[in-house]
Amino acid sequence: MEMLSQLWSLLGLLTVLQNVLPSQLLSLLHSLYESLQDMLTPYSYFDVPEFNGYCGVHLNHLYRHVNLYLNSLVNANTSASSATSSSSSFNSRLTLSRSNSSNRISFTVAPNHSVHDSFRGLTLSWTHHVDTVQDSLEEKRSFVLKLPKRHRHALLQPYLHHLTARAEEFERVSRERRLFTNNGHASYDSGWVSVPFRHPSTFETLALEPQLKNQLTGDLTAFAEGKEFYHRVGRAWKRGYLLYGPPGSGKSSLIAAMANYLCYDVYDLELTKVSDNSELRALLIQTTNRSIVVIEDIDCSLDLTADRQQKMISNSTSKARLRSSRMQAQQKQDNDEQNGGGRVTLSGLLNFTDGLWSCCGDERIIVFTTNHRDNVDPALLRCGRMDVHVSLGTCGPLAFRQLAKNYLGLDAHPLFEAADGCVRSGGVLTPAQVGEILLRNRGNADVAMKEVVLAMQARINLGVGGGSRDQLAELYSSCDDQTVRMRSSSPESVLVGVGGGSPENWVTSSPRGMGRKKKAAAGAEAEGDQSSQRMKMKLLVRLRSLTKSDSGRRGV
Repeated sequence: MEMLSQLWSLLGLLTVLQNVLPSQLLSLLHSLYESLQDMLTPYSYFDVPEFNGYCGVHLNHLYRHVNLYLNSLVNANTSASSATSSSSSFNSRLTLSRSNSSNRISFTVAPNHSVHDSFRGLTLSWTHHVDTVQDSLEEKRSFVLKLPKRHRHALLQPYLHHLTARAEEFERVSRERRLFTNNGHASYDSGWVSVPFRHPSTFETLALEPQLKNQLTGDLTAFAEGKEFYHRVGRAWKRGYLLYGPPGSGKSSLIAAMANYLCYDVYDLELTKVSDNSELRALLIQTTNRSIVVIEDIDCSLDLTADRQQKMISNSTSKARLRSSRMQAQQKQDNDEQNGGGRVTLSGLLNFTDGLWSCCGDERIIVFTTNHRDNVDPALLRCGRMDVHVSLGTCGPLAFRQLAKNYLGLDAHPLFEAADGCVRSGGVLTPAQVGEILLRNRGNADVAMKEVVLAMQARINLGVGGGSRDQLAELYSSCDDQTVRMRSSSPESVLVGVGGGSPENWVTSSPRGMGRKKKAAAGAEAEGDQSSQRMKMKLLVRLRSLTKSDSGRRGV
């Protein structure tokens, strides 16, 4: 009781001194007290305010990174902890929120609450201070980092570097991706309009042979993690892909899978809406980092090879024909101007992909697609512009199994080997054709598989001179009992070299000496039941004899 009375007496004395002593002296005494407290405490404190500067008008990006980092710790604790940052304590109060630009719930440390973290075996803590500005509705926010004083010099910089890297990665993964398209007004604030990008295609569901998937994902991962390498060798941090193949081979699905794999935005550039090369450069400047710029059907978007062809004609024709060709070219240019067509030149597109303007941003991927690679100007295909060429075509055996798993939920089926036999004999279909058959018959897996095999047999039949679908169905049903007894899960029966999605169609022109990879197709003989193999051969022989006899009866 006596100690309590003495404490009250001391507080009263301090109140009197505060009213009597001048403000300058009180400030000096307060500074001396804080200095004494800093000398005695074993911790160091670092303030991270929300805004920089005396007036607080510039946003402090480190404050945003701290907030993102604490969000990543909360999400990591729900699954597994980080390798460098061990278990973190979140016993304090958290504020939950969700913005319109993301589907992820974000966490914020409640005002004047702390979160404990561990780094290199030492304990640190973040305290979220929120103070109300006097005579205002505004709030002054800041994070305060508390760490051991004797380790602050060796700990502060590595910890902040780790915090920033993890915050940027968390922001890249958690933010909502966008799909952009040019609106024809690049001279304004933005030449792009966007919608949320929510394409479900992934490499897990993509109908590609596994080896090609591994090569693609490995190349994309090396690119995304190659910031220091590209800067060290003096190359722009970008990469070009050329996807070519028939319609329905999965070019657009592969682009969506690439965007989902890297968590990049997608810019779908429509060249026919671009007025000239200056607008094309303006559109490139307005794209963000970590994005994929797509130009689909590059051979059909613009007549980029007209100038080259005009020069060839002028060297091989007479003056009269040259005058006529110039008149045709002028007429074509006038028609383009009247129709508002694209007037982008080949030179402008080359500078877009590999010129000085292509270095205006980092971590960009440029993708061209075409149905006919030979129709693309060779200048667009060289190293540094289109670094990786990927041929997409018909389904190989493993790609077909992936589609069957996606649409029908099948990991094994007796008709898988029958489909493999049809593929080896030339009865190949594109992923879009197979997917449509499976989608139409998704309610009955057996019917769907039969329809696919019949379609493959019809494709073989087209190569030997025709035949009726009823006869094919009858032939199939007569062998149905024997087909059911075929082995359907033998990996030895897979012919790796069949199909446009197989690894031998991976062609790369990387400047790092990767060279041109064009593996010869080599079939692996099935080591399973020999009677099943003989039965399949008899099936194909009967099919060919049936179609030939039917063609003879019709007088073909």
